[in-house]
Amino acid sequence: MKTAMATPEEITRFEDLGRASMQIVHDLKNQLNGLKLYATFLRRRIEKSERPGDEQETITKLIGGLDRAADDLSTIVRYGQPVELKKQSGVEADRMLREICASFAGTSSQMDWNSDSDGVQGKFDHFKLSDAFKWLCLGALKHRETRNGESEMIKVSARLADSKTAVFEWSGLRPLDHDPFRSFAGSDEIKLALAAKIIEAHGGSARFIDKKFVITLPLSG
Repeated sequence: MKTAMATPEEITRFEDLGRASMQIVHDLKNQLNGLKLYATFLRRRIEKSERPGDEQETITKLIGGLDRAADDLSTIVRYGQPVELKKQSGVEADRMLREICASFAGTSSQMDWNSDSDGVQGKFDHFKLSDAFKWLCLGALKHRETRNGESEMIKVSARLADSKTAVFEWSGLRPLDHDPFRSFAGSDEIKLALAAKIIEAHGGSARFIDKKFVITLPLSG
């Protein structure tokens, strides 16, 4: 069975549609920022006029919702752009991830670095990989297993599959009926999709296997 190939005209239309979509997203983000400005001004007026607490709470929730929507739009815009890497040699990916996990320590997030691996170094874009690891951690926390009303501890680990490949895992997740790296189902999975795109730009892969996020990264390239 032959796979249908897009014609040059269809490719051009897709590219035009992509550019138009990104412009629409940019415009929506600008409108949200304008609404947030007005909402912030209104909150100040409410605070000065000593209005009921529920009114202040409502406007605070509105501003929070606008912030989340603007953040999601920023992520979509970033996803729609090519990933341009600025790789550096000797980036300690395991240390980077361990520090991100430590930033959740002492909270109700329940994330634990559970790895004996040390010295997983490679040629990576430090800042983009750090973003990807952060979004993977946050996504793992949103998808963690619950038993008897209690959330499971997320175990994060790093290891060398061989001399050329590193594997990073987030275990303790609940079963999913979809690919969280491809579904775009809400804010958290939009960020997981972008994390996967960054990983793939490094030549690696992002998969959901046996209730785990499994990330592979080549150590050179």
